[in-house]
Amino acid sequence: MKEETKMKNVMKKIPAILMMAMILFTLSAPVYAEETTTVAAQTAETEQITDTEDATGDKALGAAIAVGLAAAAGAVGMGIAIAKSSEGIARQPEAEGKIRTNLMLGLVFIETAIIYALIVAILIIFVL
Repeated sequence: MKEETKMKNVMKKIPAILMMAMILFTLSAPVYAEETTTVAAQTAETEQITDTEDATGDKALGAAIAVGLAAAAGAVGMGIAIAKSSEGIARQPEAEGKIRTNLMLGLVFIETAIIYALIVAILIIFVL
């Protein structure tokens, strides 16, 4: 019973932790911003290359954040699913086969969502 209460307390803190991480990423964005100064002697080609490099860095940062958040959320979801399935098996050992089947199906769906996030991040970096 004590462990169950601890688990509930941890689960209540997860949205706050994720919100703090998002705020941290948002507030740290200006740190990574570069101040671009143009010299009158630079050509249009050099300016275009600089803009492209800046855009690539921004894309990489956005893709990294997207994949990181998807993986973190997926890991939390998988942890909850595994904990609940273990609890269900402990309560009803005769239903172990059905519980395990549903658990595996759920984990596959969660992992698929994470892989979709990775594919979108790759598309952001290389296509856009």
